[in-house]
Amino acid sequence: MGFTLFIGRLLFASFFILSSYQLYHEFGTDGGPVVKVLEPKLNMFTKLITLKAGINVPEVETKHVVMTMIVLQGFGGVGFVFGSYLGAILLVLYQLVFTPILHDFYNYDVEDAEFTQYFTKFTQNMALVGALLFFIGMKHSISLRKSRKTPKAKTS
Repeated sequence: MGFTLFIGRLLFASFFILSSYQLYHEFGTDGGPVVKVLEPKLNMFTKLITLKAGINVPEVETKHVVMTMIVLQGFGGVGFVFGSYLGAILLVLYQLVFTPILHDFYNYDVEDAEFTQYFTKFTQNMALVGALLFFIGMKHSISLRKSRKTPKAKTS
């Protein structure tokens, strides 16, 4: 059973680990090709947050955002493979922060082809968040059960 759980976590986290590995190798001095894709989406998202919520989002260099993506995916994925609670938290944080930025279906009309693509990817990523939250809940539940058990005194 333990081996099956490990393989399941490894397969689940492989998406994050491989994505982090690819971002790291493409990074270079300018942040890699993902900066060109991410920068307009990040600008649009910060404008939307400022407009709708009235929160002024500080200027952040897109290259630093990509570095954050690499760290959260890499450390979170490796930690998750070994059953780490912190690894799962890092992956949830990555998903919650970057999914609305990368899959910005809200910027398109429902009739557009881009809307369908981005909305599908957005909902898939939210399903991943659900799986991670399930893992965190199970991990927490197991630790609570272990802490409640007290050794019983043996009677002869």
